[in-house]
Amino acid sequence: MFRNYLKTAIRNLWKNKFYSSLNIVGLAAGLAICMVILLYVIDELSFDRYNKDADRIFRVNNEVKFGGNHFDLATGPAPMAQTLKMEFPQVEQVTRIRWYGGFLVRKGNENLSENRVGSADSTLFDVFSIPMIEGDPKTALANVRSLVVTESIAKKYFNRTNVVGQTLTINNTESYKITGVIKDFPTQSHFRFDFLVPMAESEDSRETNWLSENFNTYIKLHKKEDAAILEPQLNGMMDRHTGPELKAVANMDLDQFKKDGGLLRASLTPLLNIHLRSNKMAELEANGNIQYVYIFSAIAIFILVIACVNFMNLATARSANRAKEVGVRKVLGSLRKNLVQQFLSESMLLSVISLALAGIIAYLILPYFNQVAGKSVSVSTLLQPRMLLILLALIFLVGFLAGSYPAFYLSSFRPIDVLKGKLASGFKRSWLRNSLVVFQFFISIALIIGTIVIYKQLSYIRSKDLGYSRSQILIINNTGALRESATSFRNELMQISGVKAASLSGYLPTNYNRSNDAFFTSPALDSKTAMSMQNWGVDENYLGTLDLKLIAGRNFTSDMKTDSNAIIINEAAAKFLATKDILNKKLYRFEDLTTKRLGEYHIIGVIKNFNFSSLREVVTPLSLGLKRSTGNISVRISSDNVPGLIDQIKAKWKSIAPAEPFDYTFMDEQFNNQYTAEVRTGQLFIGFAVLAILIACLGLFGLVTYAAEQRTKEIGIRKVVGANVIHIVSMIAKDFLKLILIASLIAFPVAWWAMHKWLQDFAYRSNLSWWIFALAGGIALLIALLTISYQSIKAATANPVKSLRTE
Repeated sequence: MFRNYLKTAIRNLWKNKFYSSLNIVGLAAGLAICMVILLYVIDELSFDRYNKDADRIFRVNNEVKFGGNHFDLATGPAPMAQTLKMEFPQVEQVTRIRWYGGFLVRKGNENLSENRVGSADSTLFDVFSIPMIEGDPKTALANVRSLVVTESIAKKYFNRTNVVGQTLTINNTESYKITGVIKDFPTQSHFRFDFLVPMAESEDSRETNWLSENFNTYIKLHKKEDAAILEPQLNGMMDRHTGPELKAVANMDLDQFKKDGGLLRASLTPLLNIHLRSNKMAELEANGNIQYVYIFSAIAIFILVIACVNFMNLATARSANRAKEVGVRKVLGSLRKNLVQQFLSESMLLSVISLALAGIIAYLILPYFNQVAGKSVSVSTLLQPRMLLILLALIFLVGFLAGSYPAFYLSSFRPIDVLKGKLASGFKRSWLRNSLVVFQFFISIALIIGTIVIYKQLSYIRSKDLGYSRSQILIINNTGALRESATSFRNELMQISGVKAASLSGYLPTNYNRSNDAFFTSPALDSKTAMSMQNWGVDENYLGTLDLKLIAGRNFTSDMKTDSNAIIINEAAAKFLATKDILNKKLYRFEDLTTKRLGEYHIIGVIKNFNFSSLREVVTPLSLGLKRSTGNISVRISSDNVPGLIDQIKAKWKSIAPAEPFDYTFMDEQFNNQYTAEVRTGQLFIGFAVLAILIACLGLFGLVTYAAEQRTKEIGIRKVVGANVIHIVSMIAKDFLKLILIASLIAFPVAWWAMHKWLQDFAYRSNLSWWIFALAGGIALLIALLTISYQSIKAATANPVKSLRTE
C-alpha cells in the first residue's frame, strides 16, 4: 500500500511541476533558515557548559550606589573570596580572575604584542574544568614569575607543547617560567585567555580594602547546597566588613550612608547565565543577549510557518483540480483514511525533498552567517545523532502540519457534488487561506519594521554629536613600551606634515580604561557632599586633540606648577555640585586609604559633556587631571595620503623602539566596535526579512496563478464586453492587496511595541517615526504588487476566444 502511495505521490508532484517547485523551494528555504538559527541558538546556549560542575559555580556581583553614580559590577573586593570561604560552609572553593592587560613577549629578535592576558588564583583549576596538558594544576599558579600558557601559544613560541620549565622574556626585562600548558579555551566560554599569571603578583590582590572592587570572584558550592539560601546572607557579610571600613576611612556611618541613598549590595549569577543574562560593568568578555536568542528563535519558527502556510495555501487552492480525482476514488471504493494517507504521503515526500535541499542551502549560507553573526558554528553539529533525530522529527512534524489540512479538506468532498461540478472553492470564500496570507505578510512587515528601526538607531549613533571629534584620529597602542621616550616620541610626531595634534593618555572615550574615584566638597568627608566620578589622567594636549569644548575656565598648561593639583570637570559634575562659583572650587579625595592622606584639587575649567561610554548610558560626572598616562597616543591627522603618513609615524616609532611592535587603530573603528551586536543584528534582520518576503511571495505567486486560472471564463467575458488590461489586473490584484493592508494594520502595533522595548536599552535613542511604518507597509505592498502583476497581466492579455471555447 505504501508503495502505491509513493508512486502516486511522485506522479502528482511531477505532473504539477510548477506548484511542486514552489512548495519545495519555499519549504527548503524555511527549513534552511531554521537549521542555521538552530545552530546559532545551540552555540549561544552552550556557553560554559564544558565545566563539569557548571551548575555549582556562581559569580559574585556587587552593586554600588554612591555620590550620584550607580554601578552594577561583575567584580568584587579583593578580600571577598577568602572571606566567603571562611564564613560560609556551603562554599567548597573560591577563585578570582582579573584582566592583566597585555604585555610584550620576546620571540627571537623581536617582541610580539599579546593582549589576552589574565591573572588568576591558584584555585582556578579547582573551580573551572580547564584541562592541563603539561604541568601540575595544583601548583602552576602558586608562585610569582610563573606562567600558564595555552597549547596554541606554546606552539607559537616553541613549536611544541611540552614546554614546562622553559622561560619567556616579558616586557624586555622580566623572565617568566612556564609552569603549565592548558588546552585552548573553548569558544563557548565567557572568558578566554592566552596567558595566565599568578594573582599573587598583584599587590592589590592582597589588600584588605572592601571599598575597591576589581576582581571577578567565583564560588563553587558543595553538592546539594542551594544558592538561593546563600545569596541573602551575602549582604550581611558586606555590612559587617564595609561598615567599619567606611567609619574608619571616610568617617561615614553605614546606616547614615544608606539613608543618604548609598548602596553596597552583593548578588550571585549562575555560571550558565553569565553569557546570555548578564551585562554588567567589568565583564571579562562581551556577552550575548537572551533576547536575541528568543527573537531569532521566533523568526525561525515564523519563517518555517510561512513556508508551511505556502504549502497549505497552494494545496487547498489546487483542490478543484484534484476534486474529480477524489470523487472517482471514492466512487471506486476508497475510504477517507486512504485518501488522507495518500495526501499525507505526498506532503511527507515533499518535506523529505525539501530537507535535502535545505541541508545544501544551509551549508552554502553558513559561512556568510558566521561572518555576519561573528560565530564559528559548523553544519557538522547537525550531523550528530541527537540533532539528526530532532531534524527527522521536525520534518515529519512539518510534513504533517503542512499536509494535514489539505489532506482532510480534500478527502471530505462528496463525490456526487464533485462529479456534478457543484464544488465551489473560489478564492474569496476561503477565509482560512486569506487568514494565512495575512499571517505571512504580518511577519514579513514586522521584520521590515525591525530592520528599519535598527538601522535608524545605528545611523543616529553615527551622526550624534558626541561632544568630541572621533574622525581622523589615529590611536597608537602600547606606548607604555616606550617608557621615558613616550613624550619625546609625541613631540617628534608633531614635526610630521599632516599631524595636527597629539596627546599622550591611556584614557579615551572609545576604550575600556576607566578609573572611578570619590570626591568630597569638604575635608570633613561628609557622605552628603560626596560625588563619585571618573578621574582620568591626561596631558595639556588632550582637549585640543579630541576637540573637547571648554565652556568655562581654561585648559591645563605645563608652565603653571599648580596645575598638578588642578582638575577640569564636565557639565554633569558641575550640575551635581550645583554652585555658581564653580571655578577654583576645591574638591578632596583620598590619595592613600591606608594612611588616610587627602589630596586637594581646584577646578580650573568646565568642558561640555561628551559621551565617554556607550550611548546606552547617560553621561556621568568626570574629571580630567594633569597626570602622566602612557597607555596610548592619540594623533589627529589631516592628509590625502593616510597610508604614507602612517608609514612616516611607524618610521619614527622604529627609530626609537626598533624591537617593539607598532600597533595602531582608528578611533572611528573603536567607536563602531561598541555597537557590533547591533550592526550584526541589523544585518541578520535584513537577511531574514528578505527571505520571509521571498517565501511569502512564492506562495502569493502560486495563489495569483491559481486565481487567474479559476477566473479564466470571467476574464474572457469581461474582455469581450470591453474591459481593458488595467481593469482586469486591478480586479485580480485588489483581493490580495486588501489582505496585505490588513496584515500591515496588525503588524504596526506589534512591531511598535517590540522595537520600543528594544530602544529602551539606549539612553540616547532615535524616535519611532510614523514614516517607518508607512515605508514598511509600502515596501510589502510594492513587492506583492510586482509579484501579482506578472500573472495578472498574463491572464489579462490572453486571447478570450481560447478561454470561452473551453466552456
